[in-house]
Amino acid sequence: MTLADIKQLTPKIVVIALVISTSTAMCKAQTLLTQKALSVEAALSVATGALDKCRADGYRISLTVLDASGLVKAQVRGDGTGPHTLEHSRRKAYTALTFKRTSADTAKAWASATTPPPVIEGTVGAAGGVPIRAGNEIIGAIGVSGAPGGEKDEACANAGIAKIADLLK
Repeated sequence: MTLADIKQLTPKIVVIALVISTSTAMCKAQTLLTQKALSVEAALSVATGALDKCRADGYRISLTVLDASGLVKAQVRGDGTGPHTLEHSRRKAYTALTFKRTSADTAKAWASATTPPPVIEGTVGAAGGVPIRAGNEIIGAIGVSGAPGGEKDEACANAGIAKIADLLK
């Protein structure tokens, strides 16, 4: 191999070395994400707690518990509830999850907004949806519908979340 051949190969070698070192650095920088998740058992405890509270108060309700992705983890249509309550409970939970606050707080924000609220399919401006937080991380939400007033729906939702308070620390 002559000196001229080596001079021609040098830029190619430099490029190959850069590609290899960059690829190696990128591989080292990759990590797996870890996050807390709402188990089926926890979702059922939340649902049971909310249902028990509303029943004790004399309310017939439906409820939905969503995971952090907005998918149904538990859903109950209570005895004697209206046909709209199941879907309405899902929308309340989805609203709480989407906006990371109670659906009541979202409804208040929309009512006082100087510009129209965002149009996000599946959200609703009605009280009864509450995010489920594990520390600072939202791991799901519950929506309750059917009690005479959204504040009563929200009280039942909070009672459900209280059933798993020890898990959420």
